[in-house]
Amino acid sequence: MTILPFILWSLLKVAVVTVVMLMGIAYTVLLERKLVGRIQNRWGPSRVGPFGLLQPLVDGAKSFLKEDLIPTAVYRPLYLLAPIISLGCALISIAVIPFGASMGPKGMDLFEISNLNVGLLVILAVTSVGVYGIALAGWSSNNKYSLLGALRSSAQLISYELALGLSLVGVVLRAGSLNLRDIVNQQATLGMATWNIFGGLQFIAFFIYLMAAFAETNRSPFDLPEAESELTGGYHTEYSSMKFAMFFMAEYGNMINVGCVATLLFLGGWTSPLGNLMGPFDNPIINAVLPIFWFVLKVFCFLCLYVWVRGTLPRLRYDQLMNFGWRFLLPLAMLNIVGTSLWLAYH
Repeated sequence: MTILPFILWSLLKVAVVTVVMLMGIAYTVLLERKLVGRIQNRWGPSRVGPFGLLQPLVDGAKSFLKEDLIPTAVYRPLYLLAPIISLGCALISIAVIPFGASMGPKGMDLFEISNLNVGLLVILAVTSVGVYGIALAGWSSNNKYSLLGALRSSAQLISYELALGLSLVGVVLRAGSLNLRDIVNQQATLGMATWNIFGGLQFIAFFIYLMAAFAETNRSPFDLPEAESELTGGYHTEYSSMKFAMFFMAEYGNMINVGCVATLLFLGGWTSPLGNLMGPFDNPIINAVLPIFWFVLKVFCFLCLYVWVRGTLPRLRYDQLMNFGWRFLLPLAMLNIVGTSLWLAYH
């Protein structure tokens, strides 16, 4: 393929995936409001459109039309840059996530923007940069509550990123690769029986990843950086209009990314729970659409778990959060690496 068709094809994939990602963010917000409403024995959004399905569009328009206030004491360059960094990192990660079987014209991959040999490493690197947006927002706002929220977020990220990264080492050892497609293909043989969470004996790693992911995305019960009851609004106290909406979108975008990574590494990615037992269908459309269906279904279930935890568990104290990360999750992640290494060495 020559350079021009390659560039045009890549731009098309970027545009489609970005639009789908933004729509996913919007309707993840609706999903959370609906499920939390049910948990709290109320309806949730139900007035705008059938079953409240147009509520995300109204929320977006409301954020866009709100007055954009910038306090006089802020450091404007970093104050304006912070939400862009947060949202940008949330959107960049999706570029290396494969969400369907490998197919496309002339060797181009239809269901992945970029197939990298170190895709997992890229995701970890990009997500770790996202905390700079929160740190810069807290410092540049010139507000003590914002600064406290930013400091909390930085300490929380350092504490839990170690455990999160170590929890994935067992998966990489089993696959022998950092390529996300290789990791999924290694789980595809017998379906659920060969998924890393079950057949790969990585259920402890999945638990560690799950806990660390809640903390990494600043979600309940680890939402200490914005703790409304303590810090008013945390790092986005001084933000309004679309700048606040960008932080909001980044949070839900990170939730989707975390769900995608969990699906790829532990739940067999786009493969069927029955594995290769079903075999390929004669219809090429079914062969293309069915893997996407399984992938989206698994990510959807992961997001429902996110909302369920938010609706049922109280927020931890900050000392409890730090102790849990350093004294429990980190040693457990190291033990999982040792156990996985021994198991692979003797099998």
